[in-house]
Amino acid sequence: MKLARLGESGSEIPVLVDGDRYLDLRGVIKDFSDMAGLERVRAAVASGSLPVLDGAGALRVGAPVLRPSAIICIGMNYAAHAAESGSAPPTAPILFLKTPNTVGGPNDDVAIPRKSHKTDWEVELAVLIGRKALYLDSPADSAAHVAGYLLANDVSEREFQIEISGGQWSKGKSAPGFSPLGPWLVTPDEVDPGNLRLRSWVNGEPRQDSTTADLIFDVDFIIWNLSQFMALEPGDVIMTGTPAGVALSGKFPYLRAGDVVELEIEGLGRQRQVYTQA
Repeated sequence: MKLARLGESGSEIPVLVDGDRYLDLRGVIKDFSDMAGLERVRAAVASGSLPVLDGAGALRVGAPVLRPSAIICIGMNYAAHAAESGSAPPTAPILFLKTPNTVGGPNDDVAIPRKSHKTDWEVELAVLIGRKALYLDSPADSAAHVAGYLLANDVSEREFQIEISGGQWSKGKSAPGFSPLGPWLVTPDEVDPGNLRLRSWVNGEPRQDSTTADLIFDVDFIIWNLSQFMALEPGDVIMTGTPAGVALSGKFPYLRAGDVVELEIEGLGRQRQVYTQA
């Protein structure tokens, strides 16, 4: 299933994307991390009882996830990106956090922070947790805790992140709007997280082009590993890392007001953001 939220920020309507139709889910589910609710959606689809949402095509596309309890990120999880960052591939997942109020819709404008000179883009596969995960026995247990997958842009300010970070990356990751999510949440039965193509463009010019087959730590390992250190809760979003091709590499300029960033993961949709100056 492809699930989305349409409408103005704070009052989005949950919908199921069915080809060119948008089926209204307001009578069935509120939060897509509700695993029991997802089963009610499946039953409603099978029964043909879901109404079409009139005028859906004219509505803003919001993030498919309600404000998450946590945004947990894995750094340098593609070897080529680690190399362009000047680092060796990690031997254990590198963890940092983003604040939940960074979430934005996939096509919302993104404001470059004041005093920023190094705002960067990062196309990433994100995971929505749908069942509490703590002390999982093995990576094989991870999939049962996933509500779905979605496209994310881990927008980053590199000077804040690296040069004046004080030793932790979150300062460069947590400006308003720095976590565009969506357009869809796609349920696990329709996604092979180990074989997805990720791409990004700036002003129409190609930047990143890789696949999740190149992840150093795959989704199952990440969830299992994180569960050894923290309780993953329904509604948590995990960003799994970005491939090579960002401005940090030195090959491309950082973002300026007026730039347009587009990102895509096959099967998970496409984003388009215009960058403005805060």
